[in-house]
Order: sequence, then C-alpha cells, then structure tokens
Amino acid sequence: MTDMDYLDGNAAAGLLSEVFSADITSARGKCAHCGDVAVIARAHLYTDDHGMVLRCRICGDVIAMASERAGRLCLDLRGLDWLELEV
Repeated sequence: MTDMDYLDGNAAAGLLSEVFSADITSARGKCAHCGDVAVIARAHLYTDDHGMVLRCRICGDVIAMASERAGRLCLDLRGLDWLELEV
C-alpha cells in the first residue's frame, strides 16, 4: 500500500461507535512504538474486506485493528500504550 491508499482516522468512527459511546475520533492515544501522542482522527486508516487497520501517522506502525467475524467485533489495541476518552 502507498500513502495515497489510506483514509484518516475519522473514517473509523462508524464501526468503533458500536463499542465506544464517546467520540472515538477525538480520543487521544500513545503509539507503543514511537511514543507519538495524537487523536485517533490523525491516524492513517486502511480498510479491506477483512476489516480495518489504524497506523501511526508518524512511524506507520499498527496501533489498532478491527474486524467483524461471525457477528462479533474483534478489536486489537496492542499498538497503543494507552487510549484516553472524554466522558
């Protein structure tokens, strides 16, 4: 994939709103790889038939993945040191 193939993190709002009641795009997170702190809306989002991958805007490492399988939403947030949501 090239840099032109991604959407910004705002495009993840629909799927992630099924899990998070707060606006996930305004949530701040810290990349576990490079330490960049930014709102999710600044991440680079890649999608395909299997789900979506959010990558850090600075280092390109995977910060989160989401997919739907058998009527269940599967989230992998291991690329984030932390995620901070406004309540």
